[in-house]
Amino acid sequence: MLFEDVVQVLDALDAANLRQWVAGGWGVDALVGWQTRDHRDLDLLVDYARFDDCLTILERLGYAPETDWLPLRLECAAPGGRWVDVHPVSFDDEGGAVLGDRGGAHFDFPPTAFAVGTLNQRLVPCLSAAHQEVVHDGYDPRWQDRHDMALLADLRGKARLATS
Repeated sequence: MLFEDVVQVLDALDAANLRQWVAGGWGVDALVGWQTRDHRDLDLLVDYARFDDCLTILERLGYAPETDWLPLRLECAAPGGRWVDVHPVSFDDEGGAVLGDRGGAHFDFPPTAFAVGTLNQRLVPCLSAAHQEVVHDGYDPRWQDRHDMALLADLRGKARLATS
């Protein structure tokens, strides 16, 4: 997934006033401020209330559902090796969110899980470094996960130094 493809998706969602947050590798890169590695896909958290709108926008960009693991995720593919992994989240009154079904597998996102980073000077809503670390826990890491976790550890170390 090229940077230009990421921007195309984010711009289309922004034009529709559809809230989204970048997670995964691109989310880590947004926290760092630039692309640090190649990425297979774009992981997006979107407001469940606008999930169908998101799919319509992705369809206009050439994406079609490929792997359905809802309520946790829907992976969409487009020609040219472009992938968007859509994770619908439901928000509560305090600004936190939940991904999945409370009766089954789910992940909680407190209000502090949401941040803003940059990619090539473009503001990118994303998951915070602390929450990126949370979602990277609990499975055997691949090389790209180890890469991302090292970047997050560096960011969190710099944040601790800045506050001491």
